[in-house]
This record gives sequence, structure tokens and C-alpha cells, in this order.
Amino acid sequence: MAAAKIKKGDQVIVLSGKDKGKTGTVTLAMPKDGKVVVGGVNVATRHRKPTQANPQGGLEKIEAPLHISKVAHVTADGKPTRVRFETQDGKKVRVAVKTGDKIDG
Repeated sequence: MAAAKIKKGDQVIVLSGKDKGKTGTVTLAMPKDGKVVVGGVNVATRHRKPTQANPQGGLEKIEAPLHISKVAHVTADGKPTRVRFETQDGKKVRVAVKTGDKIDG
């Protein structure tokens, strides 16, 4: 499997679907499944029965995963960009294609 171009903590923008144009931070990356969970985006409502752990029950809002192809890294000016890998100083780093800025540290 190729190295992940989007990782936990990255700022991303949603490219398609009902949340198109929304931005957020990746809270969970699942590279084997090709999915990411973005904070405040793709929020699903689940109906929960009362249990001993949660005697109230009710509606629970959770962030559902998005396919990694539906999100893109965000540049400093808020526009989407693709990510490529370059070797700098003997290290493999992620670079924004649009601006050429280094993403990793």
C-alpha cells in the first residue's frame, strides 16, 4: 500500500457530496480502508436506546468516515491542493503541489 497523503491533524476540504466546500481537521485516518474522519463534517445522527451506561438514551451525533478521494489538503489561502512526496535532506516529505510548500514539520 502506498504511503498516506492525508494524515491525522491535516486541514482538509471536502470536494464532493452533501458537505462539499466544508473544511475541518482530520481526527482519524484509516489508510487500509482508504477513509478519513473529519471533525464537524459528515455528521450522522444515531438513535440510542437507554442502557445502564446511558440511562437517558436519545439522539447521538457521530462523525462518519469519508472516502479519502473526497477530501483534499488545504493550502494557507484555503484552496484545495494535491500532495506529492519529495526527498529533502535525505527525508521523504509531503509537499503541496499548488504552492510547493512543505506540509510535514
